[in-house]
Amino acid sequence: MKTAAGLTALVLAGSRGPHEALAVYAGVSHKALIEIGGRTMVERVVEALAGLPEIARIVVMIEEPALLDGLAGLRRLGTRVRTLRAAGSPSLSVNAALEQLGTPLLVTTADHALLETAWVRHFLEHCPADRDVCVALARRQEVVAAVPDTQRTWLRFADGQFSGCNLFYLATPAAGRVVRFWRQLENDRKQPLKMLRRVGYGSALRYVLGRLSLVSALDRIGERCDARAAMVELPFGRAAVDVDKPSDLDLVRRLVEPGA
Repeated sequence: MKTAAGLTALVLAGSRGPHEALAVYAGVSHKALIEIGGRTMVERVVEALAGLPEIARIVVMIEEPALLDGLAGLRRLGTRVRTLRAAGSPSLSVNAALEQLGTPLLVTTADHALLETAWVRHFLEHCPADRDVCVALARRQEVVAAVPDTQRTWLRFADGQFSGCNLFYLATPAAGRVVRFWRQLENDRKQPLKMLRRVGYGSALRYVLGRLSLVSALDRIGERCDARAAMVELPFGRAAVDVDKPSDLDLVRRLVEPGA
């Protein structure tokens, strides 16, 4: 897909609360402010996005925007970077951003510390033009080959095992219905039966039995949301590595700071 100039990118940098394990481990208020290789994670992500000239505006969502004021990597980009206050959860933040910023909207997270401009470019170039929302995934073989000692959560479909890459493209307003569906799943996360009902018992059973393909799963979600969803498989194994727990941070620091 050819991406039009003037694209907005959203970086989710909110906290999970004052006792978020990773932030406590690193001694900061927000994990987005953890330093890796001399730069905070949020700076690393924003600078990777800024490498694409078609991204005209980068919006960072965090509870207290003033926390970002002293970051040279953001100041250097001037008015190209702005901030919004994060909402109570990732889905609420994305929904609020959609209401204020509209579509198309590229979404990623501040803990995607290894993010590279080339990965984002590949993702955008391979998003089908007729889809409302696209998600980036990496196949298990690619991830294990690139980072053998990573521990990821695998989505086990009939056509392979995949890990999310924290890159989403919300191409049209219809993507908002997918975000609201995501919010419903967030609300039901402690009630498995409700989650199964929303996804569909038949699809859930096929997934458990290893008979559900990834394409079928996306089609089913699309039907539920009246939106067209697609997956872009990234050939970059490291794209599946985010920093969500202390062991992830230790791993990413070893990758970025091999002499440390």
